[in-house]
Amino acid sequence: MTFLLDLSAFLIAIMLLLAVFNFFTLRVVSSKDSTPIDQSVSILIPMRNEAENVIEVITLLKEQANLSNYEIIALDDSSSDNTKELLLGVSQDNLKVIAGKELEEGWLGKNYACYQLAAAATGDYLVFLDADVRLDPRAVANTIESMRAWNWDFISAYPRQIALTFLERLTQPLLQWSWFTTLPLRITQKWPRPSTVVANGQFMVIKRKAYFDCDGHRGVKAEVLDDLFLARNLVRAGARGGVADGSRVSYCRMYSSANQLIEGYTKSQWSAFVNPLGALLAITLLTLTSIFPFIAGLAGELSGWYLYFAIVITRVLSGIKTRTIPSTSLLHPLSALIWIYLITISWMKKHRGELSWRGRKL
Repeated sequence: MTFLLDLSAFLIAIMLLLAVFNFFTLRVVSSKDSTPIDQSVSILIPMRNEAENVIEVITLLKEQANLSNYEIIALDDSSSDNTKELLLGVSQDNLKVIAGKELEEGWLGKNYACYQLAAAATGDYLVFLDADVRLDPRAVANTIESMRAWNWDFISAYPRQIALTFLERLTQPLLQWSWFTTLPLRITQKWPRPSTVVANGQFMVIKRKAYFDCDGHRGVKAEVLDDLFLARNLVRAGARGGVADGSRVSYCRMYSSANQLIEGYTKSQWSAFVNPLGALLAITLLTLTSIFPFIAGLAGELSGWYLYFAIVITRVLSGIKTRTIPSTSLLHPLSALIWIYLITISWMKKHRGELSWRGRKL
């Protein structure tokens, strides 16, 4: 046990240092009023069975300020609910509604929808937005202003993740915590490499030229984690950018039920770790840093409790910085167990060919 505690202490010390570093240096999209953006902007929203989100997301987008020339394009991706009818009902002014084409062989649904949206767009900046994301009236302008200030070609403005149910509060904070404790973001953004890129496609802005130079979503047409692989391709093509805290100008509730959450993470976790060996490495890391210290503490090892509280501090720092309520940080070992479960069933379903999302087989 001594060796495992020493190894755990070494890993947690690194994670704590990275969490402190990112807490003080993570780039933040400001909520203060920005200068007007004079370049053209296209806000692009893929929608498949999004009737519950249509009215609110479009209403907020029409209230975007400090954009002198912008268009909103929503794509109805063969919805079986009344998404299309609702979109057509609010399609006046600068909202354009297009019907998605039949899914082509080799493509995943959202990737193909985003590709069609980009092809229809005219803006110098392409804003890819999920239908369940809510934006402050200054969100788009402030995000583009941040890109200009940092000389970036793309940005993943990470929204504040809303978690209401107990399962959400256990799992959703791990989204930010995973990169907050494993990468020195300001350093990796200064000297970018594809392997160290972090991205979240919920709210992503890309310069038009950079998008098409890396072949856009065509280059990631079969990737479940299209946002991450698109960001990697952008870096490979010479673009600069990365993740920033967008919690002051945007928020998102990804899943509204336990079944949705489990299905959502199950569809993608196999891809997040490349292969089974990568998944095993991730599970081992989670066990050593997030579960073993707690078990050691229960077994009477005082150092186990020190390590447990150290990893809890990383969760608290991540939660405070990204405005995710850290109320379940003390239950971090349980959060890690749930994540391990999701990784495991994701690989099992991938192996059996049972993965699907929104009625489409993956």
